[in-house]
Amino acid sequence: MAKFYLQLYCHTPSADEDAWVDVNALGIHPDLARRLAELGVVDYRRGFIPVRQAARLRRVMRLRQSLGVNLPGAAIIVDLLERVEELQDELERLKG
Repeated sequence: MAKFYLQLYCHTPSADEDAWVDVNALGIHPDLARRLAELGVVDYRRGFIPVRQAARLRRVMRLRQSLGVNLPGAAIIVDLLERVEELQDELERLKG
């Protein structure tokens, strides 16, 4: 009987907000990263995206894989989710 092992990789962003991460290390194909850059989802330069945008990229990919949302739709959804989060933060700040 053959044994199979699952290897997981989780990129932990560094504390340096100006750092860039290789899209291959995140499991994203460079062509897909370029397409996401065209849609304004992430900044993309020579195979790298800013660390601060890695969470945004993961959200887009989760929407695609879990819900089957196309790239433009996922870009819009992520943008709206971020706006809602900002408004919630502002509301909490005003309440406090």
